[in-house]
Amino acid sequence: MGRRNVLAGGLAAMATTAVAAPAFADETAVAATTAATVDEKLKGYTYPLSARGEANLAAAPPWHYAGDVVGVEFWTSAAAAAASLPTGLDPDPASSGHGYALFIDWQFSGDNEEYLDPVRSQYGEFLVLLDAVWQGTPVAWCPFIYVDNDSALARGWVQGFPKKMGAIRQTRAFAVNSQAAPVVGAGGKFAASMSAAGHRLAEATVTLEKTSATLPALGRPIVNLRHFPRLSLGQYDNPAVHELTMSILDNPQVANTWIGSGGLTFLPAPGEELAALAPERTGAGFRGSLSYTVTDLRILN
Repeated sequence: MGRRNVLAGGLAAMATTAVAAPAFADETAVAATTAATVDEKLKGYTYPLSARGEANLAAAPPWHYAGDVVGVEFWTSAAAAAASLPTGLDPDPASSGHGYALFIDWQFSGDNEEYLDPVRSQYGEFLVLLDAVWQGTPVAWCPFIYVDNDSALARGWVQGFPKKMGAIRQTRAFAVNSQAAPVVGAGGKFAASMSAAGHRLAEATVTLEKTSATLPALGRPIVNLRHFPRLSLGQYDNPAVHELTMSILDNPQVANTWIGSGGLTFLPAPGEELAALAPERTGAGFRGSLSYTVTDLRILN
């Protein structure tokens, strides 16, 4: 199987030489467990199963991703960050309250050139990553993530990402010079926003200053909580699935990465808790391109 980065499905593509002490999956830890297949005539990987198996929201892996990311490093209160962590994760005593907000313009494909169907293959994503610790290992926890594509939503739930629907936009760059677009270079200015259910929830600005070997958010493996409840009387607090997961990426790569300064705001809205993690201060802003493939997942408990 080879060594593969134990990182986030959704963003953590990196050059492994650019980050100190990258985490790798142990061959035995990530090996697929042999299990009997389900006896079902309907076909598909996710809902809806169907006669031909073409109607499901997300087909079986491999899942290939390429995208542009605009992100901002930030610090929220240590108490707010700790309150967002699930059982099994602890605040990182060296950096509690530290995290990243990322806005990503994705293009997806399977192994059959699905990227040639742009309506299905292109989508926007916004997510938050917070520093945490799992059994002594520094990790990143994703408390909130939004996408504007139902297939991306389904793939995220399979991995444990707590995806919700939203609208995500970021400033685009082009290969031609124009006053309608920034340069991907020193002085280039980018902005991004995310809204859900008619409410703007996050907005960011980034001004590029210098090149970088990687993207600042990509130094920790990402842990999620995969959860599926029961609809059985008396069993609501006994979910059918409840497990910490660590995402694994194959062949992660980054390109044309720049860092600089950044601004970030989280806005309150009914039915949302993102604003509880409102930044108290910001650090680096950044922009770059990344790609990777997802075929596997590590279950932590």
